[in-house]
Amino acid sequence: MKQRHRGRDGASLVRTPRSRRTEAGESGPGPARRPTINDIARLAGVSKKTVSRVINASPFVRADTRERVEALIAEHGYAPDPQARGLAYGRAFLIGLVYDNPNPQYVVNMQLGLLDAMRGSGFELVVHPCDRGSPSFLDDLRGFVQRQRLFGVVLTPSVSEDERAAELLREIGCDYVRVASVALDQAERMIETRDRLGGREAARHLADLGHRGFAFISGPPTFRSSHERRSGFEEALAEQGLSLPKKHVLEGAYTYESGIACGRALLQLQPRPTAVFAANDEMAAGVLAAAREGGVAVPAELSVVGFDDFQVASRVFPTLTTVRTPTREIGRLAADRLMGREDDARDPKGRLPALVVRESSGPPPR
Repeated sequence: MKQRHRGRDGASLVRTPRSRRTEAGESGPGPARRPTINDIARLAGVSKKTVSRVINASPFVRADTRERVEALIAEHGYAPDPQARGLAYGRAFLIGLVYDNPNPQYVVNMQLGLLDAMRGSGFELVVHPCDRGSPSFLDDLRGFVQRQRLFGVVLTPSVSEDERAAELLREIGCDYVRVASVALDQAERMIETRDRLGGREAARHLADLGHRGFAFISGPPTFRSSHERRSGFEEALAEQGLSLPKKHVLEGAYTYESGIACGRALLQLQPRPTAVFAANDEMAAGVLAAAREGGVAVPAELSVVGFDDFQVASRVFPTLTTVRTPTREIGRLAADRLMGREDDARDPKGRLPALVVRESSGPPPR
């Protein structure tokens, strides 16, 4: 509670109780305003640049200096002001997520990863859903970046596979990271998910179970991931003297509904395949629904494998064998890279596709 005191000239003074004053005494930031980066630098006896490096987790700070600065930040409750930082750097401390993806769980997982990395950094996330096929796609992207004065952008498939988007960002001087199944840019601008390896894992698993009749449900042809997953699947089959018949390849849309439609069509074939690899979990779940509708037992009569290992994979019946892609981890890495906080020592194997075996795959019927 504020206390009033009379000054020597009789004027009324407002004094803040000591509990609300800074513990730094007269040299601290004072009770009337929030502490600034200059205050923290002065108290720590370092430069403002060093404090900034500590805030952004730069490795180029001595351990004892980092501890001293972090202790003062905690003691005085200092938090970077995004508006002030934006004015200083000529751009806002905002990172944009740009996507044109029919799978909402992919977008959610990517956002969670980005937010994991940004927590406590002073950066904020803004999202920009778009239509890559729209005539205004590039103009809309330019407007989004310039209106928000973005610090950087994360491009996800299939936008990341559009060279026009990358060229635009380079032209207007906006940093970016592209997430894609293959390398499409300089290494520092790329996070490669290597989906072809996941397709190979799916093929080996089904072949090892004894299957010889295979089918594949692709995603939209505008997604490079769809082609990479099929290529890996066919390559691994060929290594074992097996093949994927062209009539057993159907085009889906990375949606549950398209998985049902393709599943129904595959179950009408004679002879019908004993194993289906769907290029994402949503379509694989649709195949399970089509099999249940048609009275086909999974996995006794039909094995089904998906791709992504999103929540749906463990919530359908039977639970779905799938190829896990660490989307949330990829999002965290993308944000760290934009903020200059990537740890090069991290094991890249943790970001590669890996098979998760559940109930939907088994030996073929005898």
